Amino acid sequence: MKITFLGTGTSYGVPIVGCECRVCMSDNPKNSRMRSSIFVSDGEYNILIDTATELRIQCLKNNVKRLDAVLLTHAHADHVLGFDDLRHFNRKRKTNIPVYGSEETVNNVYRMFSYAFEEVSSNGSKPKVTLIPIEGNLNLSGIEVIPVDVMHGQERVTAYRFDKFAYVTDVSQIPQDSVEKLKGLDLLIIAALRNIPHEKHFSIEQAIKMVSTLKPKQALFTHIAHEVEHEETDKTLPVGIKLAYDGLSIDV
Repeated sequence: MKITFLGTGTSYGVPIVGCECRVCMSDNPKNSRMRSSIFVSDGEYNILIDTATELRIQCLKNNVKRLDAVLLTHAHADHVLGFDDLRHFNRKRKTNIPVYGSEETVNNVYRMFSYAFEEVSSNGSKPKVTLIPIEGNLNLSGIEVIPVDVMHGQERVTAYRFDKFAYVTDVSQIPQDSVEKLKGLDLLIIAALRNIPHEKHFSIEQAIKMVSTLKPKQALFTHIAHEVEHEETDKTLPVGIKLAYDGLSIDV
């Protein structure tokens, strides 16, 4: 199973428009972060987690040509505003793309992109998808996916576990029953916003503590803000933990 980081940034992206901090002005490509999303490929079956704002650009940069399923963590703008770009993948499919998420998430997506679900004749193109509320574990062409509830402030976000790796974004707390579902991993991908505390996101220190609780063999941090310089921060992280960056691919 191959994982590609399409984006590792926050809702602002990095660089931030109009910001002249040293990270936003950096010429190190690892300090340039599109909104967070990953692409999971198992043989010929491809899964996208979140339709981030720059989805078209992300797919072009990473040679993503086919999608078989989409998993949504939640319906905040930076995680779903690329939804319309799913129509590019309809050109190669004869059926709708299944899009999974919590009931709240799929209801919000239906409302935000209502035009995609209107049964009216039109010469224009629009995404052809089937929204599917998650009601338990998923089996996607033989791939078992376990949805895991985590908290983003007072809001619920869906993390996803695929056998020995898991993707956890936009998180400030993990309930104990979800902690148990995230143990025994080879790879944990988890959000770590910055060093400064935030009410809705793990800081880097909090993410490190969660890694020490879950004890994966390896952890990669994502959803990273512009306060975090890649090379400097990477050097300070404990053994087994690294910052992810846009375009990084890893086999699990």
